[in-house]
Amino acid sequence: MSLCAECFHQGEHAGHDYNMFRSQAGGACDCGDSNVMREAGFCKRHRIKSNSNVPCVPKDLLMMSELVLPQFIFSLIQHLREGYNEPALDLPSEKDLHKILQVLEPHVSFLEDLTKMGGAMRSVLTQVLTSQQFYKDLSSGVGENACAKKSHEKYLIALKGSGLAFPEDKIACGMQEQGAGSSTLSVQGLAGGTATSGQGDSSDEEDQDGSQGVGKRKRVKLSSTTKDQSIMDVLKHKCFLEELLFWTIKYEFPQKMVTFLLNMLPDQDYKIAFTKTFVQHYAFIMKTLKKSHESDTMSNRIVHISVQLFSNEELARQVTEECQLLYIMVTVLLYMMESCLIKSELQDEENSLHVVVNCGEALLKNNTYWPLVSDFINILSHQSVAKKFLEDHDLLVTWMNFVSFFQGMNLNKRELNEHVEFESQTYYAAFAAELEACAQPMWGLLSHCKVRETQEYTRNVVRYCLEALQDWFDAINFVDEPAPNQVTFHLPLHRYFAMFLSKAVKCQELDLDTILPDQEMLMKLMIHPLQIQASLSEIHSNMWVRNGLQIKGQAMTYVQSHFCNSMIDPDIYLLQVCASRLDPDYFISSVFERFKVVDLLTMASQHQNTVLDSEHERSMLEGALTFLVLLLSLRLHLGMTDDEILRAEMVAQLCMNDRTHKNPNPKSGIIPGSLSFESVLSAVADFKAPVFEPGGSMQQGMYTPKAEVWDKEFDPVMVILRTVYRRDVQSAMDRYTAFLKQSGKFPGNPWPPYKKRTPLHPSYRGLIKLLHCKTLHIVLFTLLYKILMDHQNLSEHVLCMVLYLIELGLENSPEQESDEEESAGGQERCHDSWFPGSNLVSNMRHFINYVRVRVPETAPEVKREPPASTSSDGLASSQSSRRKSLQRENSGTAQVFSLVAERRKKFQEIINRNTSEANQVVRPKTSMKWSAPGATPQLTTAILEVKESILSLLIKLHHKLSGKQNSYYPPWLDDVDVLVHPEIPRYSHGDGMTAVERILLKAAVQSRLNKRIIEEICRKVTPPVPPKKISSAEKKTLDKEERRQKARERQQKLLAEFASRQKSFMETAMDVESPDADIAMEVATSEQHVSEAIYDCVICGQSGPSTEDRPTGLVVLLQASSVLGQCRNSTEPKRLPTTEEEQIYPWDTCAALHDVRLTTLQRYFKDSSCLQAVSIGWEGGVYVQTCGHTLHIDCHKSYMESLRNDQVLQGFSVDKGEFTCPLCRQFANSVLPCYPGNNMERSVWQSHSNKCMQDLVQEVEDLQEQLGTFPSETNLSKEMESVMKDIKSTTQKKYTDYSKTPGSPDNDFLFMYSVARTNLELELVHRGGNLCSGGASTAGKRSCLNQLFHVLAMHMRLYSIDSAYNPWRKLTQPLQDKNSELVSEELPEVPVLYRDVSSLLLIQILTMPQPLHREHFTCIIKVLFTLLYTQALAALSVKCSAEDRMAWKESGALKKNTSSGEKSWEVLLGHVISELSKGKIYEEGETEELAENPDSVERYLQQFCLPFLRITSLLQHHLFGGDLPSCQEDEEFTVLASCLGLLPSFQSAHQFTSASCLDWPVPAFDMISQWCSELASFADRHPDQVKALLIQEPKWDLPRLLQLPENYNTIFQYYHRKTCSVCTKVPKDPAVCLVCGTFVCLKGLCCKQQSYCECVLHSQNCGAGTGIFLLINASVIIIIRGHRFCLWGSVYLDAHGEEDRDLRRGKPLYICKERYKVLEQQWVSHTFDHINKRWGPHYNGL
Repeated sequence: MSLCAECFHQGEHAGHDYNMFRSQAGGACDCGDSNVMREAGFCKRHRIKSNSNVPCVPKDLLMMSELVLPQFIFSLIQHLREGYNEPALDLPSEKDLHKILQVLEPHVSFLEDLTKMGGAMRSVLTQVLTSQQFYKDLSSGVGENACAKKSHEKYLIALKGSGLAFPEDKIACGMQEQGAGSSTLSVQGLAGGTATSGQGDSSDEEDQDGSQGVGKRKRVKLSSTTKDQSIMDVLKHKCFLEELLFWTIKYEFPQKMVTFLLNMLPDQDYKIAFTKTFVQHYAFIMKTLKKSHESDTMSNRIVHISVQLFSNEELARQVTEECQLLYIMVTVLLYMMESCLIKSELQDEENSLHVVVNCGEALLKNNTYWPLVSDFINILSHQSVAKKFLEDHDLLVTWMNFVSFFQGMNLNKRELNEHVEFESQTYYAAFAAELEACAQPMWGLLSHCKVRETQEYTRNVVRYCLEALQDWFDAINFVDEPAPNQVTFHLPLHRYFAMFLSKAVKCQELDLDTILPDQEMLMKLMIHPLQIQASLSEIHSNMWVRNGLQIKGQAMTYVQSHFCNSMIDPDIYLLQVCASRLDPDYFISSVFERFKVVDLLTMASQHQNTVLDSEHERSMLEGALTFLVLLLSLRLHLGMTDDEILRAEMVAQLCMNDRTHKNPNPKSGIIPGSLSFESVLSAVADFKAPVFEPGGSMQQGMYTPKAEVWDKEFDPVMVILRTVYRRDVQSAMDRYTAFLKQSGKFPGNPWPPYKKRTPLHPSYRGLIKLLHCKTLHIVLFTLLYKILMDHQNLSEHVLCMVLYLIELGLENSPEQESDEEESAGGQERCHDSWFPGSNLVSNMRHFINYVRVRVPETAPEVKREPPASTSSDGLASSQSSRRKSLQRENSGTAQVFSLVAERRKKFQEIINRNTSEANQVVRPKTSMKWSAPGATPQLTTAILEVKESILSLLIKLHHKLSGKQNSYYPPWLDDVDVLVHPEIPRYSHGDGMTAVERILLKAAVQSRLNKRIIEEICRKVTPPVPPKKISSAEKKTLDKEERRQKARERQQKLLAEFASRQKSFMETAMDVESPDADIAMEVATSEQHVSEAIYDCVICGQSGPSTEDRPTGLVVLLQASSVLGQCRNSTEPKRLPTTEEEQIYPWDTCAALHDVRLTTLQRYFKDSSCLQAVSIGWEGGVYVQTCGHTLHIDCHKSYMESLRNDQVLQGFSVDKGEFTCPLCRQFANSVLPCYPGNNMERSVWQSHSNKCMQDLVQEVEDLQEQLGTFPSETNLSKEMESVMKDIKSTTQKKYTDYSKTPGSPDNDFLFMYSVARTNLELELVHRGGNLCSGGASTAGKRSCLNQLFHVLAMHMRLYSIDSAYNPWRKLTQPLQDKNSELVSEELPEVPVLYRDVSSLLLIQILTMPQPLHREHFTCIIKVLFTLLYTQALAALSVKCSAEDRMAWKESGALKKNTSSGEKSWEVLLGHVISELSKGKIYEEGETEELAENPDSVERYLQQFCLPFLRITSLLQHHLFGGDLPSCQEDEEFTVLASCLGLLPSFQSAHQFTSASCLDWPVPAFDMISQWCSELASFADRHPDQVKALLIQEPKWDLPRLLQLPENYNTIFQYYHRKTCSVCTKVPKDPAVCLVCGTFVCLKGLCCKQQSYCECVLHSQNCGAGTGIFLLINASVIIIIRGHRFCLWGSVYLDAHGEEDRDLRRGKPLYICKERYKVLEQQWVSHTFDHINKRWGPHYNGL
């Protein structure tokens, strides 16, 4: 149904399961229409019945429209007529049509607006559109108006050109013939007709071929009236609506027209008229669709219309009755397919009369038939329509005729010599066609045959199906043998027959035998499905390898979940039906013959297979046995209920792998989403919520099988049936093994468990006969014997299947045999055949003494002398070459048992019995078909002594499997209960031995004789069974199992060794990253010798120090980042706006505030000084990260060269310097040189220096004065320069240029220390914003700050700071001359109290010679801390009220002269207040109140200083090593202060004050006075700015993405119709930035600027090259990183934890907070490049 958003949201949907597809084409809302939906589902507005009291519209209101509209619509039609020119050759050029449509756009838009005016206007429009009078008057072309005449002529030409009125005469002659009683329809006439209608582009050859094929075949009579002609070729328009639709189709459904026609649908009269018109034009739609170039778009638009018309059952029924909708549809489909038929080559290539569709044609390849088929399926879903179809015999005949076009299509012929040159991919088209055109209508029809009353329908379908099949067998000349090396996977007629049989038995209680055909027909029916099963096995055995990969693709598609229930399931069911009705020996023989393994079933150790290479024998034998197990175990259509089937399907899928909710249901005939679906799912599986793996890859919500499912319900047979890849079977077994180990049920490698089957439906009891027929028992006996004797080509899988079949036989014994009747006479009976009877239970104990075998002369058996008694007792083996069946007469007394001969004999008997022309049928068979004459060695007869029964073989097998003598001991000898309750849990899981024990126990339970014989066999001590003679070749080969075991052990050992090597390698590789690794050892041994850091190069593998000549570098990724700039000073995250009222303002972010501050400073102070008073890099800062691996820089260069030459690049650009780390494949784009320093300084850093503060201050100053000499030209310095260039070019120029004079060196200076600041701040963010956790953390382990510092320091030392302006002096020396500044004209320098202390710290450290001494570092911190503390006091003083200020001032003055005055905040605060009062600083109005108790002041001061302490501690950690201490949050200040050496001795917390950390280099009051005086003089000039520029307490929250609403629909409804603020249009692909909330047009050309589309542009402005966008119409997130992009996935999942990309499934979606957290985490930690693997270039087009 279609609903508008408003009605949907007003409805009640709690607990409903629905899919919502959002249509762009408009249409009519069905809310309120009780034909479409239940009244309970109407929205609040439509529940109120309002039609009763609708007032009539006054006549005069509508007068105008009634007069104008006919003329208006006629003018529209004239335009359409004028614009259409019949194409000369091909289609009218798209452009012409497009132009006319553009001209007409306003006309149609006007009509569309009228439809929105409501019911009154729509009814006027309906009247105009459907009135025949108006149409006649205006458009018939009769009359004076020359223009109208001309337009009418054009209309007639267009009709003619569409093949609608032209070939009448030719068809008519065909019709006359038909009327005269002939059943052909002049094909030539048809072909001619279609050719004239613009389809003459098919090649002549094809045309002749096709028509010849069609001509020779019986054509079905479509109908005796001229209906056929009227359906296909006649269109007469009687009103505007009809002609309007004609032009809509002619112009290939322009979107605007479609929307107008659909918007009229709420008018009931219009709806009926339009539906009838649509049906009338159906054939024309098909013709246009076939010719269209844009068939995809056109198909969608057709379905948009038809789904709204045909979903209404009442309307569909009415049109079916009045307009013969079903006839029209079936005929149109038939005609459509007739245009692409070719001769079938199946079976009899020369004489075949069958035609099939050609899957290579565009019609099939592009699914052009899809809209028509989908309409057909849609109307068959209405019961009333489907019943009409099933009752109408003509229709059924026509439909079966249509289905037979697909029977045998896409034939594969096995390539035997050369590899096929061109692999055709037509099989996609073939499978899609069968599923959509045949299977889905079949499921639709079956859904109406659920009750007894519908028996007649089934009989009809089965009858016409069998007729069509009989015609097919005749057409392909089929007798009894399929042609070799051919297979088609498409037998829709067989499948229709099978599925209706199944339904008849299951739901309609029909007696199966009343609708089954005779035996001969059954034999024919089974051949082709059996051929498919054998071919599957051949394909998996690599026998079709020369046909290319596509043949494997077909084998997989055939069993794949979307197709299996329409393909393999009906095939196997049909084979089960045939098997249950045919002779079992015949059937079993046929199976082994089809699988080509008859020759393998000999007891001889060597044999010769004339039809199969020896390397394929084993897998073909496995295939044959597996097929028999499937055939005999599956109960899908043989008695399981729908719920049982659903459960079995689900268990099979879940056992292979955990599944998502949309995935555990293979498409069984049960509709997914059926009521039982949820309950069955919750019964068999547990839900695992979506989890995140450490790598960050995202899981969907998964279902995993419950433990009891593994224990009781795991069914390997079902798994084998449903696996597309062989590895899935292994996966299921591995999971089963893991479960058994975990639950302690079985420790070893288990065999597939045997699962009890549901009982057979009585109609299929005959299937059991297969398990109890001699042929199968001979095969089982032979195979057990061969396995025991270690013959070649037998595997564990063969044994497993043999045991499975024996167990199936024991479980399903026909009737309990009585032991007594077994008398001595039994022994004599077995003289002429292998086994006495056909019951497996008794045959198991039957001993077979001698067997005669045919072996090559070279075989070991020949050398033996035969025992005397052979002539009478010898029995022939079940093996036969084709020639041997001709030697039957002279084979002496021993009867030669030959599967093939038996089968041929039986087959001929049946044929002779059933047909009078037996002499034609029994054709002589050539025996040399597959083997080259003369190539085979001579066969000779040998006699083997066997003396075994199946029971004795089983017991010996047990010994063999256990590797011990007498390992089997009958359990009932100890515990008689076993026989009473044989279902013992210990037998349900286990390996081969368990299986043998279970079978022996079951045999004993079923018969006392068996029990006795088992005991007897066990009493004889059995010596190991030697093979009769071991040839030297066999001696060489070890026992296969043993060999396999050894190989497995070897592999395990190798893997373990490899893993341990890899582990140790990773450990060393990770620890090498920086010299930090050596610290601990250095300190421990505290040796004073100089130790150099050693690095491993991951390319050449050499280790060594980094030197000036051959520097080593760290693999790094440089990226510009604006993450820091997104911090805000409130903990409440911003929300994504979803209403017009909500807005996001970007000016409270960290970046914005820093920007404003710098601009203000630059207005009042000297530029160069401003650029040292702040840090930049909050936006567009450069972040450096490494994977920790090192390489020689020269190795790296050659590595880059090799990447450049290698054309196959994976998503990165080598020209931009990008590469992946050679070891860990992490993305990188530069190499950071390692400074070749000794670690000497580090080893003694702990020892506290005894120098006094003054000396150190002087030393620091002297060191800074030393000019950084330009380093000598070494490789190292070159690399350092180049990496510095890389760092600069990483970010955009606007983020590095802040100076008023462009290109000033101050810019570079500022940029360089800001890079250090950015990296420190980001590391702090990664640690959670504080250092409480301590330790080195991953950020520290992978950190490259040490190397980065060396590079920055080397460059910063090149800029000397003029000593007069060196901030160090201002911090450590009182100035003498106070007036010099005021005299100068220039702007003053930035006052010290306005400078950012962290920036000063980095400037001081980076301008010192490296490596830095620890004592100098501490000295710099101490000095800067005094400044920081003074800034805190100044900020505090501005915050308090005037009274508080006075109080502090006085209390401070009192204590000023005490000894510890310089270390008391009261004293210092008082001094600051008194100094600042000298200027006009406090004059402004009062600011926020601050509580005046000392505790809160202390807390304020600590909080103010903490950010600086954190940055400093991190810096110290990177420069000098040592771990960071962990602590509680409230202790953070004290711990960090003592760690930095600010606290002389650690004091207890209660008496601790922050002021005790102060260590003034010169008297405190002098310094403070000097610093305050700068502010006072500034305040005199600009009193308004003085407070604004004071550094306030910086309290930034961590960066966060926008908060998203819970329900995705909220976002979709607001944004998908929102207009873009740039181009003011509604974007085609709207997207929204999750960092700042900006709404952008993805890929929109409207907003393109200088070849950059809007998303790319925004990612540069908002995230310095990183953008995170939510695509509104797809619910997925896309990441842009520089020049690359990737799809990240979705953070909105449905109720089952699954994504719905592109909103295809239409489920309601909810935010998954864990996923959003992961996205945010990747954004903050800059790891998009490492975690997401699928990147591609966006070429600025997003």
